[in-house]
Amino acid sequence: MLDSLLTPTISASAGTPEQSGSPVLYTPSLTQYSRRKTSTVTIGDVPLGSDYPIRVQSMTTVDTMDTKGSVEQSIRMIEAGCEYIRITAPSVKEAQNLATIRQELRARGYTTPLIADIHFTPNAAELAARIVEKVRINPGNYADRKRFEFIDYTDAAYAAELERIRAKFLPLVRICKEYGTAMRIGTNHGSLSDRILSRYGDTPVGMVESALEFLRICEAENYYNIVLSMKSSNPQVMVQAYRLLVQRLDEEGLKPYPLHLGVTEAGEAEDGRIKSALGIGTLLEDGIGDTVRVSLTEEPEREAPVAQALIDRYTNRAAESAPIPAITNYPINPFQYTRRLSHEVGNFGGQNVPRVIADFSQTPVTDHDSLHPIGHFYLPVPDKWRMNDLGADYIYTGSNPAQFMLPNGLKEIQDFAVWQTSSDQVNIFPLLNAADYLSAAQAVKLHSRLNFVRITLADLSAELLTALRTDKTVVLIIATENAHAMPELRRLVVELINQAQSGVPVTTPVIIQRGYPTVPEEDIPLYAATDVGGLLIDGLGDGILLTPGAATTDELKRLNNLAFGILQAARTRITKTEYISCPSCGRTLFDLQETTAHIRQRTDHLKGVKIGIMGCIVNGPGEMADADYGYVGIGRDKIALYRGQQVIKKSVPADRAVDELIDLIREDSRWIEPEKVETF
Repeated sequence: MLDSLLTPTISASAGTPEQSGSPVLYTPSLTQYSRRKTSTVTIGDVPLGSDYPIRVQSMTTVDTMDTKGSVEQSIRMIEAGCEYIRITAPSVKEAQNLATIRQELRARGYTTPLIADIHFTPNAAELAARIVEKVRINPGNYADRKRFEFIDYTDAAYAAELERIRAKFLPLVRICKEYGTAMRIGTNHGSLSDRILSRYGDTPVGMVESALEFLRICEAENYYNIVLSMKSSNPQVMVQAYRLLVQRLDEEGLKPYPLHLGVTEAGEAEDGRIKSALGIGTLLEDGIGDTVRVSLTEEPEREAPVAQALIDRYTNRAAESAPIPAITNYPINPFQYTRRLSHEVGNFGGQNVPRVIADFSQTPVTDHDSLHPIGHFYLPVPDKWRMNDLGADYIYTGSNPAQFMLPNGLKEIQDFAVWQTSSDQVNIFPLLNAADYLSAAQAVKLHSRLNFVRITLADLSAELLTALRTDKTVVLIIATENAHAMPELRRLVVELINQAQSGVPVTTPVIIQRGYPTVPEEDIPLYAATDVGGLLIDGLGDGILLTPGAATTDELKRLNNLAFGILQAARTRITKTEYISCPSCGRTLFDLQETTAHIRQRTDHLKGVKIGIMGCIVNGPGEMADADYGYVGIGRDKIALYRGQQVIKKSVPADRAVDELIDLIREDSRWIEPEKVETF
């Protein structure tokens, strides 16, 4: 059943999918930017849908019963760019206080629509729907149960459960319809009900079906003022779920509802921005999404500028983009991750993790300290090199060769003309363009094991494809100058995959190159995470090369860390501890930002360990999804510690909780003492 729901239906013989008559897969176009057409949802005086700009929103973090604090924080958020303000209403008393907050905001001249965030409590939702412009409900816990139990439902028993849910949900639907209140049906990957998990598993299919069950009830009541969302802390799961949702809406003949985009529990600082951009940006590239919330473990007014920066890329995208040839056969399943088949060349492709190439073409590599920014450190006393977890695999020096022997864990790439005169043509590798490669392959000796060839989509000639079929020494570096960059690079890789139709596939490894010389520094992580991460999510790419706009040490370090951060967020190469931390809200029971920083300080050396840090029981354990360990607030200064989704210690005093978390990691033999290396 799951396989049939995840099988793509696109296969066109001519033109784009929408032109050929084949079902649209999940996007208006795979190659040309076109925003998905949606219905309009009325939310106060700020309507939502494809006829309007993509909206920015965020959520307050102060206690909802703190009227003054809620109003002042809401104003800061509005002035930072929020067009909708979401406020938690965990019980009736908070729902009642929404009226006071709304009245005070209106008295101060702010008419921004308010959204009540509801979990577990239908009576709070029914009250809030009479007060604010929109309510958000989570189908996983609104009228359903989650006890982490597997139940083998018969069809009759499952139908009976749906009737029970319908009876609990109908009052809210009818109130929203009567009062003109909008609703978001917001599925969260980590809080799927036992019923959904038992039938569909912990999958994008289950996420989509969870929302559709509630949506069908709404449509039966002729209530359509609805927004949908499919959030996860894993960007890969989030992207797959939204794509599948669009597909299922179309297949079932349901209305094309607007979509609220977000990666839940994204975290803080650059990691949170990378993870958010990787999920949100990938969907925006395909024209999917009508409102954006970036969930950071920071003050909520800091979220809006990040969301706006993501959105702004698409304001003039259609006009700025160069045409991309249509995809007539799409060989990728966009609802399940499968890495593109590639053969191994050196340590690229095959089963190797994606590699990171640092671009030193503008920066002379004159001494050992030159390599500090990319994670390689020379220790004079033992006369040895050390490499940290973010140590680059290769450096591209262009026409400026390194002036000393590199450490064993690092290899050099030079421009072909320079490599030809190099004294070491064994341990150093050449980079050619497509034209030079085709001529040199016949007239000049290339490296016997590894040659890099930089190409664009326009270089994919029949002659080049023929050469790649037989040459097992080549690694491609794919690049583009198109504003619609990710789809053009995807189009290039799709062409390589589709060569299998001719009998001999092109399985050459592919490195993704991107550079942003004119982009503000703070936006580069968002752009790169979108352009590169959007390919990695679909299994396209065997490495990253980020080109600096300035030849500085800080720039090299920043781009190197960014490359590894993108690979981590895409779950394709894990090099550091991952933190799944909620952005805080009025339910939070401790200082989330301070606690997250403290836990990170103690544990950020635990490579590959995933730690969930949740402010309240609503966001844990379910919202921690695939975390290895969880730190969840259950009361004032009281913490519950989890192994996976199983509570191990209850009511741990907050002042001892981090130490006891570390003890839990020790019990599992996953704790290592942090190294102290002075030169780091």
